[in-house]
Amino acid sequence: MARFVHLAPAAAARRAARSGLRANPGRDGQRGVYCFPVLPSYTLTHQWLRELSRWKDARGMAAVHLLLPDGEPVLVGHYGGPGRRTTAAGAVGAVAALEDPRGWEVFVPRAVTAREVRAVRTVRRGVGWRYLPGAHGRPPCTCAGCPVRGAYGSRRLLERRPHPADGPWPPPRVLLERIDRASADGDAAALCAALEGFGHRRRGPVDRLLPLAGHPDPRVRSALVWAVCGWSTPGTGDLISLLAADPDPGVREAAGDVREIRGDR
Repeated sequence: MARFVHLAPAAAARRAARSGLRANPGRDGQRGVYCFPVLPSYTLTHQWLRELSRWKDARGMAAVHLLLPDGEPVLVGHYGGPGRRTTAAGAVGAVAALEDPRGWEVFVPRAVTAREVRAVRTVRRGVGWRYLPGAHGRPPCTCAGCPVRGAYGSRRLLERRPHPADGPWPPPRVLLERIDRASADGDAAALCAALEGFGHRRRGPVDRLLPLAGHPDPRVRSALVWAVCGWSTPGTGDLISLLAADPDPGVREAAGDVREIRGDR
């Protein structure tokens, strides 16, 4: 049997002991569970902790220990490259033989059952790398995709090192004007671009965007899902629930992922 560790927010880790780990979108368009082999080094085994804490839940993470059959099909590879198909035992051997296993990951292309969860343990904070392996000493990237909104020191970082490709997003009034113009012109690409601007806000006009839930192009409806993902505006949950019943499977999957991120039931 091969032993792995999956890092998750403490609340989700406790649920895993009762009901296992559900499959989420991952490598090569498949759904499954990310994990890492248990190595003699505690730091290497839990190397993803600091990076995942930035995105998942800075209040507390836990390690879910998994025990999988040696012949279980998995994907193994560096996060920046393609995954190689092998077995669970083969993945453990491949990662253990690496001179530098930082940034490597194992992907189990299915859900993990509760019987395969062997233990849930607390982890020490401050373990592992942030941003990318070997990032210490490099100037941090300040593009729109890298800083975590609201993270400690993020505002000062953006003020000190503004990214040339980024700038403040237009106000809602301007974005709504672009949506009205794109809707009149039938320009789906312009609609998606305007919705991306709303995705960088914490609140927004749900009632004004609600008609887009019936747009004939599924790309627009999918963009609408991600545009309202982080909103706290009343009615946002109802809009996502409406899109979760969309006839297009891609839109339904996006809405399901967003409901999981938000913790909606």
